[in-house]
Amino acid sequence: MDYLTVDSATHLLYVPRSTHTLVDDATSGKTVGDISGQKVAHGVAVVPKLNRGFITDGGGEGSITVFDLKSNEVLGVIKALPDADGIIYDAGTDRILVSAGDSNALITFKPDIDPKSGKIETPIQLGGAPEFLAADGTGRVFVNLEDKSTVAVVDLKTRKVIARWPVSPGGSPVGMAIDRQNHTLLIGCRKPQTMIVMSTENGKVLSSLPIGAGVDATSAAGSEAFASCADGTLTVIGISSEGKYAVVQTVKTGRGAKTMGLDTDTQKIYLPTADFEDQQPGTSGRPKAKLGSFKILCRFPLVFCV
Repeated sequence: MDYLTVDSATHLLYVPRSTHTLVDDATSGKTVGDISGQKVAHGVAVVPKLNRGFITDGGGEGSITVFDLKSNEVLGVIKALPDADGIIYDAGTDRILVSAGDSNALITFKPDIDPKSGKIETPIQLGGAPEFLAADGTGRVFVNLEDKSTVAVVDLKTRKVIARWPVSPGGSPVGMAIDRQNHTLLIGCRKPQTMIVMSTENGKVLSSLPIGAGVDATSAAGSEAFASCADGTLTVIGISSEGKYAVVQTVKTGRGAKTMGLDTDTQKIYLPTADFEDQQPGTSGRPKAKLGSFKILCRFPLVFCV
């Protein structure tokens, strides 16, 4: 799976599973919904005020599945772009924002779109392959361009890229989170393995911190930041009152637990993974997950539960 989304108001976890998306109750651990019909489900964004959720589907020509948050019923499917991937809701501009990797574009549309006949707004070309994204609530969107090792800054008012900020000494940026309180972006890079702390004001790199291999997600809560990695580690970074960053702990999670969702209400982190088959000597690529072994790990604090 690609992204896990937590609705902190309801404590529901939205878990894309390729051809369908599970809805899990984080309190009971039970699956309370199963939204089917996707080809390659990637991520979920929820808009509680409209009782709507949105699932990116990167298969084929790309689409967005619109569903009802209470019943989990599919309301419609919107045509998007190939490789529709990362998705967030920006309340400041009242827009759903989607990165489309193979299309090198940022997709935008209002969440009250007609789910059966509505169309996305004219895509914004980014000049690189986007991965994840974040918004500052004032009309600026920050998008990781993995192949360019830069962050594209998009002004939604002009619908143009207004800046390109290198993530050096990091490279191949994938995970991204915004810390609005400290005016920073937390960028997980794979080559080399580092978390870049970048100013949202001017793109200045404020810190570079070592993390594990295969990072996929970053997050921030209060005086801590996190990076989840496929090598089975969660890097915990402390943020001082003076704005200094330092690795304070590396927690063992589970092999393949490279993405995460943070419940800002309970301060719990959820990390999906599975048990994997041993790879034969001399082989490469992703290990194969064992059938029926999918699970979600929970950190609270630094304790894991299935």
